[in-house]
Amino acid sequence: MSVSGYPPARRDDLAEDLHGRRVPDPYRWLEDAASAGTQEWLAAQDTLWAAAEAALPGRSRLRARLQELMAAGYVGAPAWRGPRQFFTRRLPGQEHGALLTAAAGEPERVLVDPAALDPAGLTTLDSWQPDQEGRLLAYQLSYGGDEESELRVLDVVSGAPVDGPMSRCRYSPVAWLPGGQAFYYVRKLAPDQVPPGEEQFHRRVYLHTVGTPTDQDVLVFGAGRDKTNYYGVSVSRDGRWLVVSAAQGTAPRNDVWLADLAGSGPAAPLLRAVQEGVDARTGVHVGRDGRLYVFTDAGAPRGRLAVADPAHPEPDRWRDLVGPDPTAILTDFAVLDGTAPDGTGLDRPVLVVSWTRHAVSEITVHDLATGEQTGTLALPGTGHAGGAARLGTTGGISARPEGGHEAWFGYTDNTTPAAVYHYDARTGEVSRWAQAPGAVEVPDVRTRQVTFDSKDGTEVRMLVISAGPGGDPPDRPRPAILYGYGGFGISMVPAYSASVLAWVEAGGVYAIASLRGGGEEGEDWHRAGMREHKQAVFDDFHAAAEALVAGGWTTPGQLGISGGSNGGLLVGAALTQWPEQYRAVVCSAPLLDMVRYERFGLGQTWNDEYGSAADPVELGWLLGYSPYHRVRPGTRYPATLFTVFDNDTRVDPVHAWKTCAALQQATSAPWPERPVLLRREREVGHGARAVSRSVTLSADTLAFLAAQTGLDLSR
Repeated sequence: MSVSGYPPARRDDLAEDLHGRRVPDPYRWLEDAASAGTQEWLAAQDTLWAAAEAALPGRSRLRARLQELMAAGYVGAPAWRGPRQFFTRRLPGQEHGALLTAAAGEPERVLVDPAALDPAGLTTLDSWQPDQEGRLLAYQLSYGGDEESELRVLDVVSGAPVDGPMSRCRYSPVAWLPGGQAFYYVRKLAPDQVPPGEEQFHRRVYLHTVGTPTDQDVLVFGAGRDKTNYYGVSVSRDGRWLVVSAAQGTAPRNDVWLADLAGSGPAAPLLRAVQEGVDARTGVHVGRDGRLYVFTDAGAPRGRLAVADPAHPEPDRWRDLVGPDPTAILTDFAVLDGTAPDGTGLDRPVLVVSWTRHAVSEITVHDLATGEQTGTLALPGTGHAGGAARLGTTGGISARPEGGHEAWFGYTDNTTPAAVYHYDARTGEVSRWAQAPGAVEVPDVRTRQVTFDSKDGTEVRMLVISAGPGGDPPDRPRPAILYGYGGFGISMVPAYSASVLAWVEAGGVYAIASLRGGGEEGEDWHRAGMREHKQAVFDDFHAAAEALVAGGWTTPGQLGISGGSNGGLLVGAALTQWPEQYRAVVCSAPLLDMVRYERFGLGQTWNDEYGSAADPVELGWLLGYSPYHRVRPGTRYPATLFTVFDNDTRVDPVHAWKTCAALQQATSAPWPERPVLLRREREVGHGARAVSRSVTLSADTLAFLAAQTGLDLSR
């Protein structure tokens, strides 16, 4: 150990000339994960963290409480295929949720249980899709957090394997043709077919016949297109219409094509452009009524729903069915028409539409023919309803594909574990269909939405969760955590969180900011915080911290900040730009070296969000805030805990390694008063993980923040 208490880290006099700029990179040697020097440094960091972790007061007590709160489990909204339903559920004590099925006259059955497949808890169920008849199920598994999904098919009645595994199916949609004989899906090219270092890219759309080798798959789309493209694929219920979409990485725009399979056949679809070369995101679906439903933000940053004739899908032929709302985001829709299997139906078909207004959900009912609003559903609280659908998808509100009068949607808020609600369009009644399976004593907390002005005068909102009566500020400033994300159009919405509840129950305050770069106020809000405008996100976050202090919720000496992935970039920028504002930081799976981020993980798919160092102007944007490059020797930095995951194939842990080394050497804060620590976890990645691992991670990060901000966990 060095005199400071930190493992020594060689600081090289290395700098690159990039477009005439000298860009230092003293810890680039840590990018070689297999080198002896890197491994020695990581082992020393592990030792340092183990000692710090063992000394955290209240950690065991906190872990036990988190375990209790996580025991609520969850249940997901059902997907119907004929008389059969498919849904996910996690029972108390289960490490992962399982996929189940049920039908009238038979007991529910587990179809896929990751914990049964892998008692070590390292296997996750990434996605699943039943065929249109409910007889076959395509599902995807990954191992050890790598998210490299393998696709399999099983027989729903017998549970017997039918097909697979098919490798390289990460982020693959599955679109079944009627009859269950074949489906479209997306698969990456084999590693030996792409240049070295590009194995994560080069996707293609294929047609697969069930039971045949993948080398007999028919290439349908993607050859010759951008290597970072992500593809969507769907088929209408009658099997006639194929939709293919393409987006370059995570860019907020896509191209969409439609093919009439009745005229061309599934193996050689004649794709016709619906939208191409347009700066908008659009999804289309041909309904049972033969209309083309167009879900788009073209000309409507908050979203609109239009209809058209699929024979003439051009944008100038679209007619708005549900137009944009000036303050709400249109997130999803479901069509209720026709007759259900029990013979019941509706006198007049309806459209159910979900919205978020300042991150809080609403659901409205409309006449299907005209789009006229006829009602609003009574939701159980001020929270989030409709699942996690995004623009261009219809996964948030569930309805029977063949029609009927019923819809199902998930619901959660800051004190309500995920439950499922049922809407009967004949009566207008909303009732709880399934509740979270575990009985949990939820603490008495309140949520208030606070509005404040950012640096440039923009009005920003945040949810503040506390134990104060009516959600008022406490009688005195309390230890607080400020959380944010601010990127990729992702919205921070009310949701049940064991971590939030445990912190507030212990006497703290927890705030979640709706920053620019997110989707809380539509696509304009997103774009106001991306590319050359990224600094606005950090300014919003800083203003949120100032609002918490000015409002009497906390003080800078009691304020911790937390964020992961793009949110890790957020808190990395905050701690390097305003180190005096915060007492402690938890920076999880972060992007921090914004000059070289495109060289690691999925970085090349994000350059439309951030910009590229290959462009001299965009390099200037990135260097303006890149946390790794803004670390300054002699600065009194907040206590900082980096949490990283060895199998993270999205954001490489090297970002945290390099910045941790830089901060440990630069900080003037005395050891161990404000430590800079690295918590490394193996056999997990960026996404889903076993419950016990989530509990341990949360206990460690919250105990670290509590120790630094003065929250007493002994009560």
